[in-house]
Amino acid sequence: MHEIGIAQNILEAVQAEANRRPEAALRAVGVRIGELSSVDRDALDFAFSVLTRDTAFAGVKLEIEWCPRRERCLACGDVFNSGCEVSPCPKCGGRRTRLAGGTELDIAYLEVEEPCESR
Repeated sequence: MHEIGIAQNILEAVQAEANRRPEAALRAVGVRIGELSSVDRDALDFAFSVLTRDTAFAGVKLEIEWCPRRERCLACGDVFNSGCEVSPCPKCGGRRTRLAGGTELDIAYLEVEEPCESR
């Protein structure tokens, strides 16, 4: 299950941000996962929860954005969601396409709460 390694990499990024901002509280980390990335969302969520349990990051929420397979039509340039690699372009009917999305596996954001400054 390579989702454990992915969750560990996410936590390393979270730790790096926590080190840069020691007074801030990390609340959530958002990741983009493409349907072609071979990552199981549930397994990643489970691995993240296991790795953060009983740690300083136990309250950090993993938010997953699922990215569908997308194709770009080589005739008209339209980008569209595609269930498979042989979907015709819905705009012009062209059948020559190139993969334009669905392989994502990256951190999209970290939600951080800064402490209130005293005056």
